[in-house]
Amino acid sequence: MHKFIAIVGTNSDQSTNRKLLQFMQKHFADQAAIELVEIKDLPMFNKPENKQVPAAATAIAEKIDQADGVIISTPEYDHSAPAVLMNALEWLSFHIHPFVDKPVMIIGASYGSLGTSRAQAHLRQILDSPELRARIMPSSEFLLGHSLQAFDEDGNLIDAQKLAKLTGLFTDFQTFVDITAELNHANDANRQEVQNVNWDKL
Repeated sequence: MHKFIAIVGTNSDQSTNRKLLQFMQKHFADQAAIELVEIKDLPMFNKPENKQVPAAATAIAEKIDQADGVIISTPEYDHSAPAVLMNALEWLSFHIHPFVDKPVMIIGASYGSLGTSRAQAHLRQILDSPELRARIMPSSEFLLGHSLQAFDEDGNLIDAQKLAKLTGLFTDFQTFVDITAELNHANDANRQEVQNVNWDKL
């Protein structure tokens, strides 16, 4: 059984993105172990001169290192991923590099009709950066619009078509994780390159 880390990409206590990940954790429990990770308590990234990474960030990095893959659920603010999520990714690429060649599935929920489509595209660009180098599952957007009305009282997805798509994408992600495990011939070189990034010039 795969083990996945699910990052709640927001600092909101009432986020439907957290609700979506909680639903996946429960609904797919017989297929994979999904652990939710919060990022709202990370300090603001400030590129410390002593290169000290906060314990909260290293703890998340260790969880990602030990996981088979990562699921990120992002809201959309101003056509992009929220600052709190970008802040977390900055810490997770500053002298620690848990995302190198790590399979990632991106999903998102929003109150409006678009379901975080622009934020997901923005997040793909960030995760593909030289400092992160994640392996993002291609052609796999899951866009949950009108998310305030998307769940029943027990936290289950109401729309059968949406559930069918999420189920298919989750199955595809597990296949993608297995395939990615075979695409490891440049992993040592990739890790060396990210470790050689000169943050003093960034």
